[in-house]
Amino acid sequence: MKKFTVDRIEGDIAVLECENGSFVNMELSSLPKNISEGDIIRFAANSCFLSDEETSRRRQKMKKLMDKLFTEE
Repeated sequence: MKKFTVDRIEGDIAVLECENGSFVNMELSSLPKNISEGDIIRFAANSCFLSDEETSRRRQKMKKLMDKLFTEE
């Protein structure tokens, strides 16, 4: 099962980042509805789905990093 992160959305194309750092362009119509930048998408057996749990974990991790960066000492 491959995992991708939605890097950005440009019109009707989603730019997905693979775990190995490469990028793939896919039409939004072939992806789960209502995806947004930062979402984690998994592909398996000719289907794909949004991984809400992984997306949530990733967002929490990024928030902690951002808070750490911008906290005054």
